[in-house]
Amino acid sequence: MPADTATLHLPRASFQAIQRLDTCLVSNAIERLGGRLRNEGTIWGRALHCQFPYLPPMLGYAATGRVRSSAAPIRGQCYHENMNWWRYVASLPEPRIMVLQDFDERPGAGALVGELHAAIGIAMNCIGCVTNGSVRDLQAVEAMGFYLFAGSVAVSHQYAHVAEYGIPIEIGDWTINAGDLIHGDRHGVQTIPFSVAAGIPEMAEQIQKEERALTEYCRSGRFSLEGLERKLREGPGERCGVRIG
Repeated sequence: MPADTATLHLPRASFQAIQRLDTCLVSNAIERLGGRLRNEGTIWGRALHCQFPYLPPMLGYAATGRVRSSAAPIRGQCYHENMNWWRYVASLPEPRIMVLQDFDERPGAGALVGELHAAIGIAMNCIGCVTNGSVRDLQAVEAMGFYLFAGSVAVSHQYAHVAEYGIPIEIGDWTINAGDLIHGDRHGVQTIPFSVAAGIPEMAEQIQKEERALTEYCRSGRFSLEGLERKLREGPGERCGVRIG
């Protein structure tokens, strides 16, 4: 049985403002706002890869599940027919993102999400999938504009099915809860803490302003190491906890 789904969601204006930002800028804003430790909230290493790096940033609420493909489901004959899973997905705020932990001994042997899952997902305002397992039907799914972040790709779905849903899951060293706000692009995927989410657009604008000023100085004929040190001391370094010199 699924855990209670999260009811937190962002105001529309804040959601749309964050949706326009890339993951690196949002990560910097979260750090500046003290939203979490810097080594938390992101997937790193080989846990997953962005399959369609030219799509704009993805933002939505996590529909969590655990997937396996090494054994057939207890009920049902078809890997996509778990209606309880889809009912759970429909219970979450929109837009939704499927976040699936493949907990087989050999993750990725079979792909749950491909063309059919993407089509059903889009019909339910689900915009993408994040999984440490595999995905397939890349050409068809890319044409739909459906986001895929996965550990690998596979030819077959084998016995892939959702075994559990609506529970906390782990991908790499990353823990995701049902209803978490998920943000991703070609750089990777992260969660956005609700505690600081509303302040991210304004903070991101400030960071961009500071970065533009420093970049312009580096490209100017006035650049010197002494001037750089002074700029860094005056800039965000101290506020970010970085001490220069």
